[in-house]
Amino acid sequence: MQDESAEDFPYRTEYKKKSIRSYVIRAGRMTEGQRRAFDTYWGTYGLSLFDGPLDAVAAFGREAPLVLEIGFGMGDSLLAMAEAEPDKDFIGIEVHPPGVGRLINNAGKLGLKNLRVYMADAVDVLNDCIPDGSLDRFQLYFPDPWHKKKHHKRRIVQPEFIRLLCSKLKGGGLMHLATDWENYAEHMMEVLEAEPALENTAGAGQYASRPEFRPETKFERRGQRLGHGVWDLLYQLK
Repeated sequence: MQDESAEDFPYRTEYKKKSIRSYVIRAGRMTEGQRRAFDTYWGTYGLSLFDGPLDAVAAFGREAPLVLEIGFGMGDSLLAMAEAEPDKDFIGIEVHPPGVGRLINNAGKLGLKNLRVYMADAVDVLNDCIPDGSLDRFQLYFPDPWHKKKHHKRRIVQPEFIRLLCSKLKGGGLMHLATDWENYAEHMMEVLEAEPALENTAGAGQYASRPEFRPETKFERRGQRLGHGVWDLLYQLK
């Protein structure tokens, strides 16, 4: 586990040792509210990589469509989706404690019951915790673009990663990616189009319109005002 700071904070990002990661864990400053949220709500919302395969029915107390999001940042978008789609159960994965603290704090205040969170390496969670054929929808919004060419190998969207995700989706399940970096959008498209198990819902080689279930963020609206683009890619498992 990661010892992210010298502070007395017992909640640590969980991961297994690997040579290349798609993220850098930044300690960051946590607000007092975010820190308290772990003590108050982690027992309700937190899941551990080291608990092994997830029993979603036991975790949520019901059988419902399952949505998984990797890299939810500060959690506002995922919170809005969980609130807007109470018929679905949502699992979020994030490595940065401040974002996790903010999400579980807000979810706890709302009393949301259809949300659970891993503070862990996403690939480790996919490999060790998420059963094959269990996801109805997968979401990856605005991942780190690693825009320098020498860092492209760190991008999370790679053929092996997409094949792993395909194994976790149910037949007909959706894979939704979004980025505001055109070069990364092109890279995503190339990887997704090359995966034979997936079908582009917008047509081969085409970007999708933002689906209604993905909230438009303040960051996104600001970017659009500055003339920045956003590219959505929506694929279905055959």
